Order: sequence, then C-alpha cells, then structure tokens
Amino acid sequence: MFIWLPRGISWKEALGNSSAFALYYLIFQILAIWGSTRLIWSGWILFILGSLVNSISELLRKPFKDNPDNKGKLYTGGLFKYAVHINYFGDVLWVLGFALVTGNLWSLLIPLMLLCTFIFSYIPTADKYLEGHYGQAFIDYKQKTKSLIPFIW
Repeated sequence: MFIWLPRGISWKEALGNSSAFALYYLIFQILAIWGSTRLIWSGWILFILGSLVNSISELLRKPFKDNPDNKGKLYTGGLFKYAVHINYFGDVLWVLGFALVTGNLWSLLIPLMLLCTFIFSYIPTADKYLEGHYGQAFIDYKQKTKSLIPFIW
C-alpha cells in the first residue's frame, strides 16, 4: 500500500484493507475445507485475471503520477479508459475467483460484500474526492466512462 498509495492512507482505510485481506486469506481457506473442487479452474482464471487487471491498471498509472509534469492532472489512460474504478473491478474479480476456488457457495458472500462496499462506500467517497481535486476534468471523464465494470456500469 505504501508503494501504490504515496498519498498516504487514513487509519479507516488501513484497517478496512487489513480486515478485508484477513477475511480473504483466512476465511476462504476455512470455507474450502467443506467445498467442492468443480469450479477451481474458473476460480483460478478469475483470480489471475483480476490480479492482472488490478496490478496492470496501477502499474500503468504510476509513471503518469510520478511525472512532475502531470501534477494536478487526471489520469484517464491505460485500463482506466474502460472504467473509472477499474482497479476495484480487478479486486472484485480476484476475490470472486478466490471464492470459486473454495468450491463453497457461502464464500460467494465475500465478493458480494466487497462489491457492495465498493458501490456504496469506496466509489462514492473516491468520486467525491476526485471531483473536488480535479473538478470539471473528472466530471467529464465520469460522464463518458463506466464506473466499475467495463462496458456495463
């Protein structure tokens, strides 16, 4: 988080992210004990795809943000041209993949909760910050770009 978020993060965000990762890495393994392995390949594909979407979106954005000439400019390139919060979409995919790998239907509640957290908390908070920071540039970008799921929403 300290590499990708040089802006610093709040305690609320740090605790939320730490809690989420604890949930992913502990609860999924517990649920896998009682699960089936029929969906394991689909789960791994989604896990890898989601990890790639999240990592590539951040890797492509980082050089733009590190360039002093871009200070105060909104990044809309790379994978962010497909969705304003494409990195969150990657998170949902890899967590869904993790859930499928367990083979336990109850584990699907975890990516659903993550999706709801993004939709009802993270995205509105981020949009408010981005609009305040970038103004009309963000408003224009948001009007022509999907919010979370490329080509859909």
